[in-house]
Amino acid sequence: MAERKPRVTDWRLVVQSRLDRVRADLAALGPSDPVDPEGDVWRRTAEAQAAVVEAMLNAREPWWRMLPSWWSGWHIERAWRALHEAEVATISAERGFLGRLPGLRARVAQYLDDDDPRRRALEELRPGEFTPAVERAIVVDALRAAYDNSDFAHAGSRALRNKLIAASIVLFVINTVLGVVGIVKPGIIPLCVDPKENALPTVCPGGTVKASGVDVWLVQVLGSFGAVLASVVLLLRRRPSLSPYVMIGYQALIKIMLGAALAVVGILALGAGVTSGLIGIPSAAALLLWAVIFGYAQQIGTRLLDKYTDEVLDQARPLPDADGPRVAPR
Repeated sequence: MAERKPRVTDWRLVVQSRLDRVRADLAALGPSDPVDPEGDVWRRTAEAQAAVVEAMLNAREPWWRMLPSWWSGWHIERAWRALHEAEVATISAERGFLGRLPGLRARVAQYLDDDDPRRRALEELRPGEFTPAVERAIVVDALRAAYDNSDFAHAGSRALRNKLIAASIVLFVINTVLGVVGIVKPGIIPLCVDPKENALPTVCPGGTVKASGVDVWLVQVLGSFGAVLASVVLLLRRRPSLSPYVMIGYQALIKIMLGAALAVVGILALGAGVTSGLIGIPSAAALLLWAVIFGYAQQIGTRLLDKYTDEVLDQARPLPDADGPRVAPR
C-alpha cells in the first residue's frame, strides 16, 4: 500500500517556513557555552519542540480519523503552540538575545495591550540594566504571553468555524424538509399570492394559479441566488486572512442557507397580506423577483456575523491598518 503524504495546506507552508528559521537559528548558535548552562537547556527545549512541529506537519492519519481531527483542529493548534515555544526557546538560547529587542517589541505589541505589565517591562528593558537571567525572564514572559493570546485566538477561530458549520447544517435540513413537504403536499406551504383588493389574479411561484410541487424549491433557489449576490459583495470587501482557519466559505454558506429560508418566509408574508395595499404582485416573475430580494435581505442580519468574524480573525492574526500598526482587539 502506497504511503499517503500529508496534504499541502496554507498553514503547513507558513509553519514549515518558520520552523526552517528556528533550525537555522539553532545551527547558528554554535557549541554550548559552559558559562551559560541555562542557554543549553533552552537549546534542548527548542530542539524538542521543533521535533514536535515536524511530527505534526508530517502526521498521517487513517481516513476515519481525518474528520474528527479536522473538526477539533488539534494538529494545527499543536503545531502552532509547539512552534511558538520553539521560537521562544531559540531566542532564549542565544547569548546576544537582547539584540533582537526591536523585533521582539514589535511582535509583542501585536498581541498585548499597551498597559500590559509584561509588554511595558519589555519596552522599558535596557541591555545591561539587569543580570542576563532577569533579562531573559522578561523576554520569555512577554513572548509567551503574546503567543498565548495568539493561540487562544486560533482556538476561538476554530470554535466559530464549527458553529458556522453546525448552523449551516441545521438550515440545510430545514430547507430540505420544507422542499420535500412542498413536493409531497403541494400547497401545504402556501406560497401563492391572491391580492383580491387589487383585482389581480392569483399568482404562484411556478407560474400557475394553483400551488405546485416546485413552488417551495423555486423560491428557495431564487432566495439562494439573492444570497449569492450578497456573498460576492462579501468577497470583494474581504481583506486577506492570515488565520489558519479561513471563514469566508462558511460565512457564504450561512448566507445562502439563510437566504433560501428567508425567501420562503418573505413570500409567505406577501401571501398573508402583510403588505396589503403597498405591494402588488402582477405576475410570477414579480413574485420570484421578491424571492431574490428576500434572499439578499439576509445581509441585514448577517452583517453582524461578518463583523464578529472579522474581529475573531484579527485577534488570531492581526493585519496592519493603512494608517500604521494596530494592536489586535480583545
